[in-house]
Amino acid sequence: MSTASAIHLTRDPDGIVTLTIDDPNQRVNTMNSLFVESLAAELDAIERADDVTGVIITSAKKTFFAGGDLNDLRTASRDRLDEFAAFVERNSALLRRLEKLPVPVVAAINGSALGGGLELALAAHHRIVVDAPDLRLGLPEVTLGLLPGAGGVVRSVRMLGVRVALQELLLTGKKHTVAHARELGLVDEVVSTVAELPVAAAAWIREHADARQPWDTTGFDIPGGAPGDRGQALAATLPALAASLRAQTKGAPCPARENILAAAVEGAQVDVDNALTIEARYFLDLATGQIAKNMIQANFFDMQVVSGPRGRDTAREPWSPRKAIVLGAGMMGAGIAYQCAVSGIEVVLKDVTAEAAQRGKGYSQRVLDKRVKSGLVSAKFRDEVLARIQPTADAADAAGADLVIEAVFEDPALKTNVLREIEPLLAADALIGSNTSTLPITGLAASVTDPARFIGLHFFSPVDRMPLLEIIKGERTSQETLSRALDLARLIAKTPIVVNDSRGFFTSRVIGTFVNEALAMLGEGVPAPVIEQATTRAGYPAPALQLADELNLELLRRVRDASRDAANAAGGTWVAHPAEAVLDRMLNEFGRAGRLAGAGFYEYVDGVRQRLWPHLAEAFGASRADVPFTDVKERMLFVEAIESVKCLDEGVLESVPDANIGSLLGIGYPGWTGGVLQYIDGYAGGVAGFVRRAEELAAAYGDRFAPPASLVALAGEGGTLAAAHAAPEPVRS
Repeated sequence: MSTASAIHLTRDPDGIVTLTIDDPNQRVNTMNSLFVESLAAELDAIERADDVTGVIITSAKKTFFAGGDLNDLRTASRDRLDEFAAFVERNSALLRRLEKLPVPVVAAINGSALGGGLELALAAHHRIVVDAPDLRLGLPEVTLGLLPGAGGVVRSVRMLGVRVALQELLLTGKKHTVAHARELGLVDEVVSTVAELPVAAAAWIREHADARQPWDTTGFDIPGGAPGDRGQALAATLPALAASLRAQTKGAPCPARENILAAAVEGAQVDVDNALTIEARYFLDLATGQIAKNMIQANFFDMQVVSGPRGRDTAREPWSPRKAIVLGAGMMGAGIAYQCAVSGIEVVLKDVTAEAAQRGKGYSQRVLDKRVKSGLVSAKFRDEVLARIQPTADAADAAGADLVIEAVFEDPALKTNVLREIEPLLAADALIGSNTSTLPITGLAASVTDPARFIGLHFFSPVDRMPLLEIIKGERTSQETLSRALDLARLIAKTPIVVNDSRGFFTSRVIGTFVNEALAMLGEGVPAPVIEQATTRAGYPAPALQLADELNLELLRRVRDASRDAANAAGGTWVAHPAEAVLDRMLNEFGRAGRLAGAGFYEYVDGVRQRLWPHLAEAFGASRADVPFTDVKERMLFVEAIESVKCLDEGVLESVPDANIGSLLGIGYPGWTGGVLQYIDGYAGGVAGFVRRAEELAAAYGDRFAPPASLVALAGEGGTLAAAHAAPEPVRS
């Protein structure tokens, strides 16, 4: 195939043309300039010919089509709006030409079709998919701060109806299995093997010589009706959809969802061509904005880095444990045991008593029962997973295990005792991990005979739902141990970040500054409802004081005390944070430790949160209602970002992608920012703009907002954190 084209054309004796997409310069097919030029040339040829009887679109790659080229999208700017608009409009016009061909067009989908891939398939008159378990179809653009800009909104609305298209595709970004896609109506036909695709496609073409898109035929009505149709159920559900969207976003910046809703509703009230114009305008608004750039950087480019080889030899056989022992069957240990067992690992779940261990296994039973009930897994799969978990109080059951994950209470002495008890029973080269959230790994590694095999494996609760694994290297952790830990993360379907040892590591250290800032503002007299609303309006998943209750104020104080003692022992000077007085008063004076205690910043009935404690204003005052709402929001965002820069300066963090992904997946930093360091790079005015604003906050609220010297220097150079800390390009022979 010529490298000048991304499409190879063949023709059978019956006049059926097959367009096989195969970008010679990329592992996957994307909607880049080469594809656009290639498709335009092939459509020109087909439209000139008078002997073409049908068109089949398929792919030579493992996937069908991956969507838009994100390298192109992240360079889109309002300064080049006309140029980018022309490219977007041409893409949309080409797919419109494709669906208006006077012959049947079939998409023969051999692999996943996501984003632009599904948009291409929707422009065909018929979609045939191979029944592969890992094949997915969907429009996930919303997760990148975008909307489908090549007809995806327009066609999905006309195919499924406004409500279903919004709820099942556009607003959620769901990636559907073949079975669910067919149930929805995205897929018309399913075959068992890739070899059957062209046969089935040709057969359909021969039987449907006059095929047209339904929306290009007279009398077509959108399923469920158009928004302006009287008497249709849609008219009643649209206000509820808008209200639901507002409730979900809680006022946080979510322009993609807002634009998707607008494009779907407005586009449904006009003809297809005008609807495509409306869609393109809303797409351009997003694509040239900063939020989409933030989300593309984090959710695609940064994710590629943290999930990639990370210096490992890609030809090396990945390590896989044969038998794991999890020490501690509390909530974390039980969750870790579940995650290992569901990933195919035999697990011994040990606790002090057999009853406690059995209760820990019960967690897996409950999770799997729910998944069976919802149809996500079979009863047979549930039983197989449960059979892999052996609850026990007998250390001897760990014999021969090549993986141990300690998940007992955050007490160094306790962790030392359980590790010393179990280590003699392990395989000689076993990987030894500790699920600690704050305790330095180097100190814990002294508990074992070979610290090179010891590493921190910090999971997040609930383990079965939280995707992050923070891997912490101790001073003596070997490269082989790190490689094994990364292999484990992939095996158990966790996204890893890698950090160096320190108290609190990265995630716990940074989220601590967030909670402390909320408590400090409460102590200053900022009303609690303002703090909570500002947190959600900033885009955090949970209000700050609510999170403090969930974490438990007793635990927060223990962490504070341990950090203070460590600083004093090292000869440093502990500087009390203004949050400490609030924390101590809540515990000592009011006896309110959080949700588990039944009383914290909120009131609880039988463990269920009711309302903010009415006496907070009386206890701490509420005289600072004059603090600008923007300041309340940005104090939390900035304090986490500044602490992350300090982690980078100190070598706790080794890369910007680790910071961004860790903050998004582990500690709930708002998704629209692209992560805690991308927030700085993407701030209005760039790093220099962030520094100026940080200096304003420092002058008003304290030195903790003072930008680190490294950031001030970077601002002076006009640089970005991503560029300044980019990994060097590998040397190529």
